Amino acid sequence: MLHDRLLVEPDKEGGERKSSAGIVIPATAAMGRRLAWGEVVAAGPHVRQVALGDTILFDPEDRAEVELEGRAYILLRERDVHAISESAGDEATGLYL
Repeated sequence: MLHDRLLVEPDKEGGERKSSAGIVIPATAAMGRRLAWGEVVAAGPHVRQVALGDTILFDPEDRAEVELEGRAYILLRERDVHAISESAGDEATGLYL
């Protein structure tokens, strides 16, 4: 990886989702702009805030897809990351920006 680039493996979300109220939302339902989660598998030397193995939140519209060894990845710049998920802790809120 060069400069501030990140190679991200996107989470495999199922087609149907369930709302917090228990309503099943089909995969064909039209939604507004939705951000996606993924895991960082490689990072360039100028990346400062993201580490390998971090789960990040990004906009799937602003991405470049690449296939390596039969697996699909997403190539992003560090500035395109909206949030980084922390591992579950005692007092952690779960996200930091």
